[in-house]
Amino acid sequence: MQMLWLKTGVLKYTKVNEFLDEFNIGINDLVFTHEFIYNLILPQYNLKTNVLFLEKFGIGEPSNIIIDKIFSEVKSKNYNRVIAIGGGSVIDIAKILALEITGKTIDMFEKKIALVKKCELIIVPTTCGTGSEVTNLSIVEIVEKKTKMGLSSDEMFADYAILIPGLLKSLPYDFFIYSSIDALIHAAESYVSPNSNEYTELFSISSIKKILKGYAAIVKNGKDFRFEMLEEFLVASNFAGIAFGNTGVGAVHALSYPLGGNYHVPHGEANYQFFTEIFKVYKKKKPQGKIKILAAIIAETLDIAAENAFEKIDDLLTRLIVKKKLHQYGMKEHEIAEFTDSVIKNQQRLLKNNYVELKAKEIEEIYKSLY
Repeated sequence: MQMLWLKTGVLKYTKVNEFLDEFNIGINDLVFTHEFIYNLILPQYNLKTNVLFLEKFGIGEPSNIIIDKIFSEVKSKNYNRVIAIGGGSVIDIAKILALEITGKTIDMFEKKIALVKKCELIIVPTTCGTGSEVTNLSIVEIVEKKTKMGLSSDEMFADYAILIPGLLKSLPYDFFIYSSIDALIHAAESYVSPNSNEYTELFSISSIKKILKGYAAIVKNGKDFRFEMLEEFLVASNFAGIAFGNTGVGAVHALSYPLGGNYHVPHGEANYQFFTEIFKVYKKKKPQGKIKILAAIIAETLDIAAENAFEKIDDLLTRLIVKKKLHQYGMKEHEIAEFTDSVIKNQQRLLKNNYVELKAKEIEEIYKSLY
């Protein structure tokens, strides 16, 4: 039985120039990023390299339409390494750009063509949520299906993940919170997954504790206190990525994908809508399993009663950023059944990682309760 698989080298630097010097970024590299990130951190270094800005091809989270446009652009470029500098959207696309491009994006995600790695991949995250720098997974909106789909392959592991805590300084408060909530969800879903083991649990528990302690400190000391804890949050996100990269995530992500796919709700924010509600259902259905241990870990970290752990997390997160109702994103009541059908049809890859099985009726009730 495989306990832990980590193919990516993780390096941490204090300053950007330390990374650039050691990796000797140059003419044979493709730097893939956002223009505002590039302008914020890279012009002073006068890099002689290929640069590609995501927003040139579309806005919002990655879709197969956007990626197909990028494919057309990069086919004429020669590069031996892809260097992704950004958040989840940049990272997910960069993983695909490091592959041989032999068809359309939808063909890759529907597994109609083989995936072959073309070049080295280096990922520099600028958020503290995805943990995607150490996973072999890419999530993309498939426009024709009105949902998101995941593609997983060892060919998409980064060769190096570069952690530079100072790159989080430019994150607006809301993005910082939604991003880190995503990491918390990764860690929690990984911990209760049937695929978890004593190795992945080490990373999950550490991530959960770091993030919850950080949230408590921000609530106590104010929004700007997050700048004192950037390294803690970045490492916590990385730990969560290692954990869920080995165990998978479950229903929280599965139920969020139709919301993101139809209403373009950012990934971390969409996951936030479903997190505690699903874990309350888990606790109700199987109270004596790992959910009880997770509640005890949360209780110890926050100095609260274990029986109210998920309600207290709700309270804590609400003090950081208020959770919306699903209808506030534009979701229609009739879509409750449609979203449920979409989850059952398209997200079995995720649902198999649930703490307990959720029937279609239970998924529909979760949507109704949050609508």
